[in-house]
Amino acid sequence: MKLSILASTLATAAAFAPSSISRVSTALNAEDVPLANGAMSFNRVCREWRCKYEGDKATSESLEAIAKVVDEFLPTIKGISKDITVNRLVCGGCLDFKLMMTVPLDDFGPWEESGYAPEAEFLEKIKAIDGVSQVETQTITNMEI
Repeated sequence: MKLSILASTLATAAAFAPSSISRVSTALNAEDVPLANGAMSFNRVCREWRCKYEGDKATSESLEAIAKVVDEFLPTIKGISKDITVNRLVCGGCLDFKLMMTVPLDDFGPWEESGYAPEAEFLEKIKAIDGVSQVETQTITNMEI
């Protein structure tokens, strides 16, 4: 019995052993950009649009209005890149709303040159919502690891 458990454990552990086969990233065509003296790298860049909203997350009228603006712009946002990922983050404790759009490095330059369209229109609409404040943007790397 003990031998079969040991054999099973060793066979399973082999799946996690380092492989000599190099993996090809399917996330992009560009080279990874090194960070932290080579300890990290990135090949995807994220543009974050964020703000504060008022009220309880379950009943907030400002958060509801933000959701309607997201619904309006989502088809355009998803058209930025065929490999875009869009994440919506809502914190009920600090009243943060964030929309994070992450694209492959190859697609980021053209999007940046366009002014991150439709960023200006999106931000103007949420700035006009009662209860929305601290509308900001940030560009950051965003890697799934």
